[in-house]
Amino acid sequence: MIFNLKRFFAFALVLLSMQAAFAQQALQTPEQFLGYQLGTQFTTHARIVDYVNYLAAQAPNRIKVQEYGKTYEGRPLLLAYVANEENLQRLEQVRENNLRQAGVLNGQMQGNQPAIVWLSYNVHGNESVSSEAVLQVLYDLVNPANTQTKAWLQNSVVLLDPCVNPDGRERYVQWYKQTQSVNGNASPFAWEHYEPWPGGRPNHYYFDLNRDWAWQTQIESKQRLAVYNSWLPQVHADFHEMGAESPYYFSPAAKPFHESITPWQRQFQNTIGDYNRQYFDKNNWLYFTRENFDLLYPSYGDTWPTFNGAIGMTYEQGGSGRAGLAYKKLDGDTLTLKDRIAHHHAASLATLQATSEKADQLKQEFKKYHDNNAKNPGGSYKTFVVKNNGGNAGNLQALTDYLDRQQIRYGYANRNLTSRGFNYSTGKEESVKVSQNDLVISMYQPKSTLVKVLFEPSTNLEDSLTYDITSWALPYAFGLEAAALKTRIEPGTGKPAAPSAAVAVERPYAYLARWNNLQDLKFLTQLMQQKVKIRVAEKAFETEGQQYGAGTLIITRTGNESLQEDFDKIVRATAQSNGISLAATTTGFVTNGADFGSGSVRFLKMPKVAVMSGEGVSPYGFGEVWHYFEQQINYPVTVLGTSYFNSVPLHEFDVLILPTGSYGRVFSEQGLEQLKSWIQAGGKLIAMENAAGFFAGKKDFNLRLKEEAEADKDKEKDEAKKDPYSNLRAYGDRERAALAGDVQGSVFRVNLDNTHPLAFGYGNTYFALIRSSSTYSFLEDGWNVGVLKKDNYTTGFVGAKVKNKLQDALILGTQEMGRGQIVYMADNPLFRGFWHSGKLLFGNAVFMVGQ
Repeated sequence: MIFNLKRFFAFALVLLSMQAAFAQQALQTPEQFLGYQLGTQFTTHARIVDYVNYLAAQAPNRIKVQEYGKTYEGRPLLLAYVANEENLQRLEQVRENNLRQAGVLNGQMQGNQPAIVWLSYNVHGNESVSSEAVLQVLYDLVNPANTQTKAWLQNSVVLLDPCVNPDGRERYVQWYKQTQSVNGNASPFAWEHYEPWPGGRPNHYYFDLNRDWAWQTQIESKQRLAVYNSWLPQVHADFHEMGAESPYYFSPAAKPFHESITPWQRQFQNTIGDYNRQYFDKNNWLYFTRENFDLLYPSYGDTWPTFNGAIGMTYEQGGSGRAGLAYKKLDGDTLTLKDRIAHHHAASLATLQATSEKADQLKQEFKKYHDNNAKNPGGSYKTFVVKNNGGNAGNLQALTDYLDRQQIRYGYANRNLTSRGFNYSTGKEESVKVSQNDLVISMYQPKSTLVKVLFEPSTNLEDSLTYDITSWALPYAFGLEAAALKTRIEPGTGKPAAPSAAVAVERPYAYLARWNNLQDLKFLTQLMQQKVKIRVAEKAFETEGQQYGAGTLIITRTGNESLQEDFDKIVRATAQSNGISLAATTTGFVTNGADFGSGSVRFLKMPKVAVMSGEGVSPYGFGEVWHYFEQQINYPVTVLGTSYFNSVPLHEFDVLILPTGSYGRVFSEQGLEQLKSWIQAGGKLIAMENAAGFFAGKKDFNLRLKEEAEADKDKEKDEAKKDPYSNLRAYGDRERAALAGDVQGSVFRVNLDNTHPLAFGYGNTYFALIRSSSTYSFLEDGWNVGVLKKDNYTTGFVGAKVKNKLQDALILGTQEMGRGQIVYMADNPLFRGFWHSGKLLFGNAVFMVGQ
């Protein structure tokens, strides 16, 4: 047989074309894989995971999938890496090269370096369209026949998180599937457009994960941002939804911009906005820019990446949990899930195209950004110093743990010196003493912008129209003495020796543990759960040459005989696991103060705690309390629902916590009387923020709204009568005018009575993050434990009309009612789980007050 070369090549070409066609056919679209067209129903998280894993199995040379963690409810958290074959094979080298560009990894770059873009979808569970859109985005990127995305991947590596908040998403999707009409009812009055409490927006513990980027209090955030910090992409886009009547939002952002955002970052926001505009104009889709969504608060999915050197952006599609499969808008148009998918899909592609086509600029500016951070950091302060005085060991450890998660470099002073700087405690520029072993954070490091943003004493506001808190300085949040210096101090390389945890006395009369921070509280709760009996000193005392403050835990051998030989093992092991420095004494006699058998040394009962949840209660406020007990101090708490609360036998509980909310429909007149009877019989009620306000002015409750506030209103009315033009206001200024009566998460110095159990472990002041203009008069019959006096404002935006109200006001107080107690908390010390310095305060309310 004669070999025919032409026939061979012809046959080979046919085989290759058939193989390519088969490969293309083999890679199923989302519709083929799921069995329905995207937008005709919501996809469960499990099926999203299935499709992502399917693509990775079918196209291993174009996509890799990493399970980087699990949610509180055990759902997998995924990250998909998409690149061309060459970059996918050298993915680790690409990652390390990028960290070298950022200066966080030493060594020389190897090979060509692509730009890195990270897309995050569905951080708010009921903003569910983005996890539908990402399935189409992934297919487009992985599809070998898509020449456009193949070209983009020559210059970029794409990281996609298909669902940041699986627990919240699944809460929404399952509810919607149970309530929707067969094909979706577009009527805005249909059941399927009204989510029940708590809604799908937050995670398992009802935290807003888009307010947790900087604080990383939630397990999803901690796991995701550990991976993020190992990559540090040049571009990050965060996909959201907003009200169903709104169209679409993309960058550039609205003012205020944080002053640390560079001109290049602002400029490239405009560049990506231009790319988005081309897609949206081509399709005649409505959109808006430069409104509503600012770049100030550092814990968003656009700002936190921005302060880490990225171009951070938020994308907002109209819809959210209200829109369902179809929603008839006020203008008569029907917004469909398919529409919403198309818009997020287009914004995703626009971002990928911009990143690829501007890759060289992105890489150059990214390197320049981090070089400037390390060599010429911005801002007037060049060093931040935190006092390491021994009594703050727990809070200091919490801060350094936090800095480690952020990959912020720090060290310790290797000598004593004096400099001028801003003293956070006094709020003044003055002479500052730096002592050996104080914590030192230098601005001369790759992450100096993030350091500046997190530590700066006061945030510079170019515009007060911002929709979140305006103060967050870490020394206030962690309750630590600190100073910001204008001089550069480089920390030493050594680390202070940890205090010895060894207890010299083998079988002491009693163990003593000082009461200063959250670790001390965890030590207490763990001992309680191991049946150890504990006492607390109501007054300061001195024994065997050592001084101890009010709140000191006294763990005597007497009363714990039932534990026999396990007593010492339990106490010492629990102390060691919590980093507690125990003292031991051989006597119950004290040289100053009250002996251990005194009536002012009180036994601490292990309380049975309940917290209210359900309709009327703020999901976030409840979640903060729930997370505090289950994840922070690991103490049992019973969650009660408002729908059946009036039938709950309250005598089963010692403490009832009411998070902020609207309780008018929760407590009937009879229910309120039952609550008072329970308190009078020895129960303890902790009322937080608006829950405290609910009781103001009610019979037998001593809390009152400030009379001055009403007087101010009357005064304003009188002044308005004098000026006939006072009510001639500009409609366009209505938002700005409303801010005059607002306080946007500002820090105030609260004066404390630290002889009261509610303030045990604190000095005579506490820096609180005040977010409400509601103020209360001092209690006439009760204890005013925490108050605002005149000139207690520290930092943050406060409206002109409300500033005078926030003085001579009650923040923390207690009232006796029969044998029970009421704790009023006008401020929430557990806000978003990041205000570390308030956590002991709340623990005092639960475990110390009324004992």
